[in-house]
Amino acid sequence: MAKSTLSFVCQNCGAAYNRWQGKCESCGEWNTLAEEDTTGATSMPVSIRSKRKGRTFALESLTGKSQDAPRTSSGMAELDRVTGGGFVRGSVLLVGGDPGIGKSTLLTQATSMMARAGHRAVYISGEEAVAQVRLRAERLGLADAPVQLASETSVEDIISTLSEGAVPRLIVIDSIQTMWTDTVESAPGTVTQVRAAAQALIRFAKKSGATIILVGHVTKDGQIAGPRVVEHMVDAVLSFEGEGSQQFRILRAAKNRFGATDEIGVFEMTGLGLREVTNPSELFLSERDLGSPGTAVFAGIEGTRPVLVELQALVAPTSLGTPRRAVVGWDPSRLSMVLAVLEAHCGVKLSGHDVYFNVAGGLRIQEPAADMAAAAALVSSLVNAPLPTDAVYFGEISLSGAVRPVAQTSARLKEAAKLGFGRAILPESARGDVGGDAGLTLNSVGNLTTLVAEIAALGTPRGRAAQRDPEAAEKNATPARFRRETS
Repeated sequence: MAKSTLSFVCQNCGAAYNRWQGKCESCGEWNTLAEEDTTGATSMPVSIRSKRKGRTFALESLTGKSQDAPRTSSGMAELDRVTGGGFVRGSVLLVGGDPGIGKSTLLTQATSMMARAGHRAVYISGEEAVAQVRLRAERLGLADAPVQLASETSVEDIISTLSEGAVPRLIVIDSIQTMWTDTVESAPGTVTQVRAAAQALIRFAKKSGATIILVGHVTKDGQIAGPRVVEHMVDAVLSFEGEGSQQFRILRAAKNRFGATDEIGVFEMTGLGLREVTNPSELFLSERDLGSPGTAVFAGIEGTRPVLVELQALVAPTSLGTPRRAVVGWDPSRLSMVLAVLEAHCGVKLSGHDVYFNVAGGLRIQEPAADMAAAAALVSSLVNAPLPTDAVYFGEISLSGAVRPVAQTSARLKEAAKLGFGRAILPESARGDVGGDAGLTLNSVGNLTTLVAEIAALGTPRGRAAQRDPEAAEKNATPARFRRETS
């Protein structure tokens, strides 16, 4: 027998070391190294390995007929949208999210709907007993669904049980960190066990054609716990996001071999489980502040779906030497760039103010088209000028202050017109992308200075004085007429 090989493996990133040390040099985390046997089941005597011959397999050419992968609908339109149209047979998905965000609720509803549609659906929990899963199903009104339940953590027992009878169409493993296999001698939840258990389940899925969903824990910074190699092994990585204090939940695909990675599914947490939101824009704007300074409506695109969301900004004078910048739902580096452009090219003095920025509804915006809406909200808060309630904003801001066009202008305008908005502030060069009658009054902006001047003209005298001289405004100085400074 081969000699057992022991090493110290980081439980956060999977890096291996010959000796223990306090800090992992790969990911920088402290106290994450654990001693594990990395020999695994692949170790065998050299004499046996030398005599083993590989099997031959058929090679195919590039030419030939290619068929779309057969998909099975989950019964939830928002979940199907994120996965690319449904579950592909033989695929493995990894779902991560904060504790209590609703992962088990979502997967319980999905398995129940597939079971009611006549498919064999299996829910295996390694963290809860069968009675606890039944209580959740009763609370959701799904107790009559013919879902097969089990509370088991041995991968070999799970595969042996699932191999009997008809092949399950959907298998949920909750969670992969609780699974263990006999092929490695490590504790459940370690990097070696998670990697080996996931590999065994993936082989079963590819061989049988069943779809397997693995639930993964997340670390304190929101990343899926365990080795990153598991994310490369699976076919799709889904992230379930949301704030515990809000009822909105967003399902986002970080990786998808069978679909787009920029689609999102929107759900609302209710007493009867997760409810699908078919029109997220109407829900995000249902409680927006009308006529308040510092709020702007952004017409964005998430995948193929246009989404309208409210951006909120608060600019307040600070007594600190270094002003504070707090951002929720947007890239802090992007906000710093917009603030720099406003101060360098538009004469907006923000170096003596704290800036608080928030995306309403818990949505996280990633596209640069939100630059102009963010700039409008910032200037509106600074000069105390409410923006028009029937206007939407979108456009990318360059470092020179120019407003650049963005993709899918027609879809953004169509969604705004459907929700009753009357005007759109968009990049000047994007007018040509508007097909037909948009149904909105289009105000084109070629440079950010034009937008700042229009908003500042609507501000109060005190707000304009604060933009021009923050210290004088704090001392209730005589308001001065707003003058746009040029660099």
